Amino acid sequence: MLILSIETSCDETAAAVLLDGRETLSSVVSSQVEIHAEYGGVVPEIASRRHLEMISPVIAEALEKGGVRFSDIQGIVATRGPGLSGALLVGIQAAKSISFARKIPFAGVHHIEGHIFASFLEKRIEFPFLALVVSGGHTHLYHVEGFGRYRTLGRTIDDAVGEAFDKSAKAIGIEYPGGAKIDALAKGGNPEAIPFPRPMLNDGTLNFSFSGLKTAFSQQIRKSGHVLSGERISDLCASFQAAVCDLLEAKTLSALETTGARRFVVAGGVACNSALRDRMKKMSQRYGAELSIPSPSLCGDNAAMLAVAGDYYLENNFFSPLTIDVIPNWELDSVKEIFS
Repeated sequence: MLILSIETSCDETAAAVLLDGRETLSSVVSSQVEIHAEYGGVVPEIASRRHLEMISPVIAEALEKGGVRFSDIQGIVATRGPGLSGALLVGIQAAKSISFARKIPFAGVHHIEGHIFASFLEKRIEFPFLALVVSGGHTHLYHVEGFGRYRTLGRTIDDAVGEAFDKSAKAIGIEYPGGAKIDALAKGGNPEAIPFPRPMLNDGTLNFSFSGLKTAFSQQIRKSGHVLSGERISDLCASFQAAVCDLLEAKTLSALETTGARRFVVAGGVACNSALRDRMKKMSQRYGAELSIPSPSLCGDNAAMLAVAGDYYLENNFFSPLTIDVIPNWELDSVKEIFS
């Protein structure tokens, strides 16, 4: 099946053309980072308006780069949730319009489901497996039994890890989004220079907390009188990043031991972080579990990742009616109630 996939959950307008949910013929992403940078974060109304401006040209570019026409497309998928409601509506309405006009099947796919299966675009992973999803809006551990069958094992009780990175970066004067820049600065610092806390590290659950780490980061800046040398900034970033990686590694290892899973995936925008990728690789080798992390280009929001699960649903006649609405706070565990 030749699928057109659309993603507009936050601040990227993306479209992709895939064959059988595995072979990517094209993948186009139009980012709004520069637009939102001056505000220090994503402004929902601005994001929605930009999606409206870009959705048609992005789809047209994806078709052109994929070497196909609308008449060649056999199915269409789009992000139904979670995400910003206005942004989601742009993508889902575009997909439904194309589905109606071309008389082709349509499926509204869960955004996190897309991230989990992004690795499938590069290698096939046997079910069941564990998934750690880390992004600006999510820090979750899932047990993945198959397409549409997910169980939440743990989640952040306050801030997502990506938000913690971005807000900490802002505290030292780094423009949004700052996570990648903290990663770069950390490479020149001492990860043991500052004893940051590890919230909920040994609390007996698989949940996370990053609010306290953000506060501790700000306190270190105040202690320095807001005058930070280059070396001090690098030490701050390296120590903060080490604390984050300790938490993510410990909880993931505990989840592997609890479930007995021998395979795990790390996905989402924060999966681009070099220290986290290195830490998870070493942990998987020690534990003897198979690790899959998508290439950096597949870690951030993109449309290609949605087509993996989307292809499964369409091929198995799990279609979404054209009357569906977006679900901004869609829980991944409830996907099975819709696609079953």
